[in-house]
Amino acid sequence: MGWRDTARAACCAAAMTTLAILEEDGLLARAVELGDNIAASLREKLADTPGVMQIRNKGLMIAIELDRSCTELVARGFESGLLINVTADTVVRLLPPLIMTDEQATLLVDGVSALIAKFCAIAPATAN
Repeated sequence: MGWRDTARAACCAAAMTTLAILEEDGLLARAVELGDNIAASLREKLADTPGVMQIRNKGLMIAIELDRSCTELVARGFESGLLINVTADTVVRLLPPLIMTDEQATLLVDGVSALIAKFCAIAPATAN
């Protein structure tokens, strides 16, 4: 019996334990609830921000689509203490942790909405 054979059992045990914790602690339901709350708060705060096209989420996977290239927001966010990602050149992607508290979610919404509002006020829109 080699390492590969014994590692399979350990990996399966770790996966089963992780799934049990997700279920027992209600983390999946919490992700849906918190993600919906964060997206709704972002929609409210960015409602009058020119350049914000759409805010969508699937659980805690949150996307803010802009009408302009926003790749430089990654560095600006980092400077402000925010870890964000930009995909498809115009989409800010947020992937907060499953264990995020309501207070941390409020800080995230406040920080990201301020960052995007400021960016949209100074960055030119992309010509279509």
